[in-house]
Amino acid sequence: MTFASAIDFTVGLMLVGAMLLMLVRLFIGPTLYDRVLAVNAFGTKIVLFLAVFALAVGRADSLDIALLYALINFVATIAILKFFSYRSLEVALDEMAPAPARDDKGEGA
Repeated sequence: MTFASAIDFTVGLMLVGAMLLMLVRLFIGPTLYDRVLAVNAFGTKIVLFLAVFALAVGRADSLDIALLYALINFVATIAILKFFSYRSLEVALDEMAPAPARDDKGEGA
């Protein structure tokens, strides 16, 4: 075992340990947002693990899969938070609509 492969193995073990801690946080998190944060952090650790695995195996094309998983993790986290904020995945049009223009008298245009 070379020094570089020993470092890869050690980093991989540390990432697996961090992923186990995130799973514990996921199951005992007191609030919903703690659990969403744990899922997001777990996804980030998976991306790092895939990158370390790609370097250890020597296949750089696996990094594309890690980047794709990072994008999916980001979009899923935003969708989950938006769903629990609005209770719907549709855009809250009333909150995003611009205020009507007013003239000098305070009346609508």
